[in-house]
Amino acid sequence: MPRKPTPPSPTLPLKAGRSKKEFRAWQRMLSGRRLDLLDPSPLDVEIADIAHGLARVARWNGQTEGAHIYSVAQHTLLVEVVARARWPGLDRKARLEILLHDAPEYVIGDMISPFKAVIGGAYKAVEARLLAAIHLRFGLPVKRTGEIERMIKIADRGAACLEATQLAGFSMAEARRFFGPPPALSPAIERDYLTPWPAGTAEKRFLERFNTLARD
Repeated sequence: MPRKPTPPSPTLPLKAGRSKKEFRAWQRMLSGRRLDLLDPSPLDVEIADIAHGLARVARWNGQTEGAHIYSVAQHTLLVEVVARARWPGLDRKARLEILLHDAPEYVIGDMISPFKAVIGGAYKAVEARLLAAIHLRFGLPVKRTGEIERMIKIADRGAACLEATQLAGFSMAEARRFFGPPPALSPAIERDYLTPWPAGTAEKRFLERFNTLARD
């Protein structure tokens, strides 16, 4: 039987006119899983659902150049490439944590930073619970260490600088002000990871990278 959804917390208000009895806190995935957003179980997390969802979530609210959206799946792959280039000695679990750093967005979408700041703690609480369930599902620490957090932040900001200037219309001076300097990557890697892929390609490449890291 499907798991019953947990009633919403006071920090996550119901929509007007809806009772707790009517509230649906889960999302049905293509795998058939029903993932409770307020009390996610690792048993309801499937990497195929994550890859499929992230490949169809647009970075930059879709305001990027190219025939396809620039997906969160492609972004996470770029961030992992940036991290590998900067810290070549990273172990498998660290690289997997970096690859999955935005994995909750397969459920809650990618909100730009200014909007996250407006929403505040409710969004962060849901995101943290989802990430903890995802980490447990794949044998990672429930909570990231301070060092992994630092690496993710540096690699993420470096990737964002490249995306901002090559896809989202920012000048380099503006991007540096918001995200810091761009990372040093080869022209071939930049062309590949900063040319928006079709959703099917992003999904396939994300799964391939995950499987490589998961079996190393």
